[in-house]
Amino acid sequence: MFKSLLKIVFLFVMILFPAQEKNIFDQVYEKSISDIHKKESSQLIKRADSLYILAKMPIDMVKVLMASANAYQQLGDIKKSICYAEKANIGINHVGNPEWGVRIQVFLAQKYRLVGLYERSKKYTSEGFQRTKSIEDSIIYYQLLGELYQEMAYYESNVGNHEKAIYNLRQSLWAFEKVNDPMIFYHIANSYQLLGGIFSKQQNYELSEKHYVRADSLLKGSSFLSGWIYNGLGEIRLKQKKWAEAKLYLDKAEHVAEDFPHFDLKKAVYANINDYYEGINDSYKASLYIQKYVKVYDESNAKNPIFSRDVATTSKRMGHISIAKNIMIIVLCMILISLIIFFKVRQKQQHIKFKSIIRKQKKQNQAQDVGELFHIVDVSQMNTEYMNDIVIKKRNEPLMTSETEAKLLELLDDFEKGNLYNNKNMSLPFLAGELNTNTKYLSYVINQHKSADFKMYINRLRIHYIVDKLLRDERYRQYKISILAEECGFSSHSKFASVFKMVTNFSPSVYIKLLESGNSMENNIHFPENN
Repeated sequence: MFKSLLKIVFLFVMILFPAQEKNIFDQVYEKSISDIHKKESSQLIKRADSLYILAKMPIDMVKVLMASANAYQQLGDIKKSICYAEKANIGINHVGNPEWGVRIQVFLAQKYRLVGLYERSKKYTSEGFQRTKSIEDSIIYYQLLGELYQEMAYYESNVGNHEKAIYNLRQSLWAFEKVNDPMIFYHIANSYQLLGGIFSKQQNYELSEKHYVRADSLLKGSSFLSGWIYNGLGEIRLKQKKWAEAKLYLDKAEHVAEDFPHFDLKKAVYANINDYYEGINDSYKASLYIQKYVKVYDESNAKNPIFSRDVATTSKRMGHISIAKNIMIIVLCMILISLIIFFKVRQKQQHIKFKSIIRKQKKQNQAQDVGELFHIVDVSQMNTEYMNDIVIKKRNEPLMTSETEAKLLELLDDFEKGNLYNNKNMSLPFLAGELNTNTKYLSYVINQHKSADFKMYINRLRIHYIVDKLLRDERYRQYKISILAEECGFSSHSKFASVFKMVTNFSPSVYIKLLESGNSMENNIHFPENN
């Protein structure tokens, strides 16, 4: 009764003072995006649910949905966070408010990037750039433009285009500098922190440290961004083998990571602390941080099952079982035991073969020219009879001059360094058009120099791409097989699985399973975040 009375009073106040209604919703949103603790996030979700029922204006409904999305983000539940943001994105399409439209698209781009769906993240970033053109307020325009450049920098960095990432970050700093707001310093610090990470990957440690220190000087108060900065500085010291200084930075990073429910930060920090203890030969403490890493990894997967592979579940029914069923179960158990014994030797051989593939793939990742991968080692270990057929088809007489052939080979090498081969529309005429040549020349060069026809050449590139992702990024091992197939341009789950097995000698599910079990056997393959 008392709660009903409170709702009536609240509605009465909102009707009499419509200007205050806007302030209430704005305050909910602003609070949701601040650095709040887990307890406050839970309270905000309850409050936002109540306000959504009371909201009448479409824009207010959108704001409350985004308040919930931000709160679930703080709790580490990316699945629900994306769900609420997607609802808000649908709602904003019916509201003429480009500012909130861009805010939502920046948010979705960030979340999809965090779960490794980079192309979807890029899609929202690109749409955000288009919507900014309708924003009239110059301060808001430059702030959101800066955030979009940041997201584009994340994308370019994740696909290995570091120079483009640096360009986008500098564009973000240019945009942020036009915003006269104390809160903008956090975004500026984020850009400097990202620059520090990119220069660290390029082994330019002096410039990397300079940007990390600049980012730290802009932050006021504790923030999870501080954790990334200290972790980055600690990682530099690890690479320089300055153990004492590395420990100081990593201790600070761990302290920040423990205060915020950000799984990626925790995993990155625990991975570097593990490397620190391995570096000083303290195996016991190193193992403790491996356990911490695995615990956070499991918690992250439990929070976000929508991006994990489907796992078939069966309900265990306890009841009265007939004698016939008991006998059948016993017989089946005996058969299973026999099969396990029979395939034991074969399983060991499979693991040995798998380890060999892993070692070869790691050598491939160190190659400077991606085009040489097909000559250094072939992960596919293709059927020799097929290879012999391809060799037989090679022509004795060249169709073109040596200069044209060399130029086309150079263009193919550049093509292999990108990921255009993942395009679903990829075909011989399509690629010939991209390389400004004809299909006859292109087919000839691929057959002569890549030891494959066009179809196998493209499929082999795609499988190399996805195998590299599975090796380097644990998140890819959690995706559905259909998502992996789509990521590298295959038209169907079954086609991808068939080609994957032909190239690697394993089905995708078996390969991922062996890769997961291999993590416990291979000391050099345990923390992809360190790569």
